[in-house]
Formats: sequence, C-alpha cells, structure tokens
Amino acid sequence: MMVDNHPFPNYTHKSVLYQEVLAALRPAPGKRFIDGTVGGGGHAWRILATSFPDGQLLGMDADPAALQVARDRLAAFGPRVTLVQSNFVRLEEIAKQCEFYPIHGVLLDLGISSMQLIDATRGFSFQHDGPLDMRMDPNLQITAANLVNDLPAKELADLIWHYGEDRYARRIAQAIVAARPLTTTGELAQVVARAVGRRERIHPATRTFQALRIAVNEELSALETVLPQAVRVLATGGRLAVISFHSLEDRLVKNFFRQESRDCICPPKMPVCSCQHKASLKIVTRHPLVPSDREKARNPRSRSAKLRVAEKLPTT
Repeated sequence: MMVDNHPFPNYTHKSVLYQEVLAALRPAPGKRFIDGTVGGGGHAWRILATSFPDGQLLGMDADPAALQVARDRLAAFGPRVTLVQSNFVRLEEIAKQCEFYPIHGVLLDLGISSMQLIDATRGFSFQHDGPLDMRMDPNLQITAANLVNDLPAKELADLIWHYGEDRYARRIAQAIVAARPLTTTGELAQVVARAVGRRERIHPATRTFQALRIAVNEELSALETVLPQAVRVLATGGRLAVISFHSLEDRLVKNFFRQESRDCICPPKMPVCSCQHKASLKIVTRHPLVPSDREKARNPRSRSAKLRVAEKLPTT
C-alpha cells in the first residue's frame, strides 16, 4: 500500500506480520491501543479501521520523518488518533500525559523501517552511500561516525561482538581503526568487506551496521525499559505484542515474558520463596509467530521477524 505524501514516491510500506498482529491485539470498537513504533502507520491504520467507530490509538515514534508519514496516512481518523514524537522509553509517561486509559493493547514493532533504509542521508544502509549517522532521533548527540572514528579498537570490537554477534569483530575493529577517518557508509562497508571477505549469504558488513545502529540508538536498553511499562499501562486482559528482528531483541522479550508469567523467580536452589513476585502476564504465543513463505517472498525484509504476544493477568 502506497503512503500518501511520502517524500520518497517509490516507497511502498509493507507492515510485517499484519494479520498476526491484528489477531493478537483483537481491535474492536471502544478499545484503546498504543503503537510505540508507529513508523509508516500500517499496523495503526488497520487497528483504527477495525476498531471503528470509536476505537482510539496513541502512536509514538522517535523519528520525526516517520511520524509525519503516519500523520498524513492516519489523518482521516481525526481525533481517534494521537501522535507524539518520542522514543517509547517514555511510553508510560506519555500515556498519562494524554490521559489515555484504559489500554487494551500495546504494539512494539522493533528494528528499522524500509523508509529509513532507503534514505541515504540517514546512514542506516550500505546499499545507499551516505553519512555515517544512524540516529533514529536526529536530536541524539552520538552518531555512528563518532563510534567508528573515536572508540579504541577493543571497545569497538566489543561493540560489534555484543550487538552484532560477529565472530570477526576483532578483525573488523582493527581494520576500521587502520582506515580512519571514515565518513560514509560506503567506506565503512568496503573496509569490513576487505577485512573478512565474502564468507556468508549476507553482506559481511551487515552485522557491523546492526551493532552500530543498536549502540547509537541504545535500542536494547530502551527495550528493557519499555517492557515493564507496557505491562503496567495495560488493562487486565490487554495484550502486549512485540515484533523483533534479531536474536538479541527476541531473547530479551522471551526472557521478560517468561519471568513475568511466573509467580516465583527465586533461584532454583532456594528452599523457600522469598521474592514475593507474582505473575503479571500469561504467554499467548509459546513459540514466536514468523512470516509465511508468501509474506517473505512479497517482503524479503520480513524474513527475520518474530512476533511474541502476552496477556495482562488480573492484579491481586
């Protein structure tokens, strides 16, 4: 589906796991939803359409360009939609400021959008040569160029290893340091490719770019921060749906859901429970939902997506 008034006229928005998200969140009239990563507004549009005539949605995104696309696309829903430029780490605060209660569903569609990837000026992709930026929020101070050109080799290697899970992290970091200064995505991709060669199906710079993007935007710490907030704002029976795109995100979501679905989280060797923890979630998807072969063929960027869903339990 084409996005109206988009600055890139050839851009086509493809929401990942579209039907699966709708089935998980169960939008209906009179319900309220939060889309913490509203992006191009694809999921949000369908949630609002399905909850006609009075369902409401609060959408937020750290990227002002993405938010403008969502604003244009969702304008027809009028006062039923509220959009705020913010990282979802402020989800609970913004819900309170907007007096947006009760909440029946929260969606977090993690990772990077196609819109951001095709914009060379954002520096997210080595497919389009551009500045080493990678900030989702242009107000952030640290860019990818800062990390690439300023970090000591060991710290850079650790970053690529932890966030990119690249076994050649040390070799890549040493090659980057030797090639400094680097200013564009093309330069960085060439340095990485020369350092490790073509050994896998994916481009050798893929994991390095992922690691830098995660670090610049502090994506994993943001996810850790927002998950308990999402649980707190949900009404009993409300659902939290999270789409992740790499193992670090998925592992974090899986472990959070597993912990919050248990009454006791004491170490196994503890003879008596002392944590006083009570389960707040019921896991809906024992195994993550993944795109069908048809969806992956239609939208190759969906191939790594995983959807996990949990439901808020009554508080005692």
